[in-house]
Amino acid sequence: MNTQVVTLEVNKNGVAIVSLANPPVNAHSQLLLTEVAWTFDTISDREDIKVAILTGAGKCFCAGADIKERMATEPEPGDHWQNSRRAREAYHSIMECQKPVIAALNGPALGGGLALVASCDILIASELGCLGLPEINVGLLGGGRHAQRLFSHSRLRRMMLTGLRVFGPELYRLGIVEQCVPPGELMETALDLAREIAQKSPVAIKLAKQGLNQIEEMSLRDGYRFEQNMTAEVRKSADSKEAMQAFIEKRKPVFTGN
Repeated sequence: MNTQVVTLEVNKNGVAIVSLANPPVNAHSQLLLTEVAWTFDTISDREDIKVAILTGAGKCFCAGADIKERMATEPEPGDHWQNSRRAREAYHSIMECQKPVIAALNGPALGGGLALVASCDILIASELGCLGLPEINVGLLGGGRHAQRLFSHSRLRRMMLTGLRVFGPELYRLGIVEQCVPPGELMETALDLAREIAQKSPVAIKLAKQGLNQIEEMSLRDGYRFEQNMTAEVRKSADSKEAMQAFIEKRKPVFTGN
């Protein structure tokens, strides 16, 4: 897959590393948004990929909207709707990806960059990583709904109304990221977690992520019923039978993805 501002590398463990590479700050231009969606749709269809890591090239994860691109030309009729749709689809391509996605927060993830992070399944930050909603300072709005998935009522409103940035150690204290590590340890930490997930049954992982996405906005009763149906579905797989047999025989399971 040929892209210009998003790179995709796959290692022998079935871990894909997706890097936002739009220097200097990986702002999400229309091209980057298009390529993010294309990349994660591709990951969904590749059988050699079991889990993905999303990070930023250089010192920044993603600085959000490309203000220079927006100011370079006068908007044409339809531009707002097209641009908004590209952003939505980029975020949802991560949420709806058939494989789990780990965010490796290497630097600032601001505005739309925060939305990209919030769309991932598991978050790990370096001490230099931070989340923020600077739109109030640059004549824009947005990002609040994605930030609601991560932050409490008061902290979110403070961020949105002041542009406050929250750094890795505080993100860990708040329980928003799984780990906060020195910058040099970020990718290896993310890879360790990715390799652990990659060893699980691809069938179970796929259904588990789909189930979590579906139940997020359901009532307790409806959500648990949905999970029970997912359990019945995974029980039909050969991987499920192998997992149970391996447990009984006290050995490591060998999954085939069937």
